[in-house]
Amino acid sequence: MIKAVHTENSPAAIGPYSQAIQAGDFVYVSGQIPIDPATSEVVDGIEAQTKQVMQNLEAILTEVGAGFSNVVKFTIFLSSMNDFATVNEIYSGYLSEPYPARATVEVSRLPKDVLVEMDAVVYLK
Repeated sequence: MIKAVHTENSPAAIGPYSQAIQAGDFVYVSGQIPIDPATSEVVDGIEAQTKQVMQNLEAILTEVGAGFSNVVKFTIFLSSMNDFATVNEIYSGYLSEPYPARATVEVSRLPKDVLVEMDAVVYLK
């Protein structure tokens, strides 16, 4: 079974992709950027952007009956590794052990020139 996941509590996709795809017991969450779904605007500053990304991810997880404890893999994309410590501190506040696997990479540019983007792989069992 493969199905698209959508919630109004996370920003709508800004291209030809789904917010997430459920494939059996796994959910693949598309990269979330710090757009406030209520205003469709990008929030300002790395702290606010990181919190908004986590809230957008959480809304999608909630839609599939999951939480951060179901995430098995995150990828974090940063426009600058200088923000790593700030993002890591905020990100860790949403998680508990056992922590998911993770990769963090610096990229030259992100959609809408945001500072952070994250995607996730979720296991529903």
